Amino acid sequence: MKSEEFGVIHEDEKERASGCYVMSLVAVMIGLPMPIINLVATGIFYLMSRKGTYFVRWNSIQALVSQVPLFVMNNILFWWTIRILFCFTELSSVYIAYFITVNLYNIYDFVETVRSAVSTRKGKVHEWYLYGTITDMICKR
Repeated sequence: MKSEEFGVIHEDEKERASGCYVMSLVAVMIGLPMPIINLVATGIFYLMSRKGTYFVRWNSIQALVSQVPLFVMNNILFWWTIRILFCFTELSSVYIAYFITVNLYNIYDFVETVRSAVSTRKGKVHEWYLYGTITDMICKR
């Protein structure tokens, strides 16, 4: 996906597209222990943007698509941690490896979300690895 495909992008479109990523970051900070909050917040933003311009829709879909695997991974980690804390499961090396992997993925997601917010505010497209391709398949002109 190239920025030229979107044509002339107005300031309000740049702001709305950037807003979907910023809102995602705010939702993470507010609902850190509950993984569903970020997915719901991004989904609501998508629903509000689905009749917007192609640039805004594309970015809101990419933000939503990026939250789905993050939600699944964080949800598994959350409930696994609850089970360990309340003595239903023992702490294992598998849990520690999963914990590290999920946290590294969360850092990657955070960095990419910030990069996307900055790029879209400038009117450029920041296509995430894999998620950009999925977004292209979902988002139609």
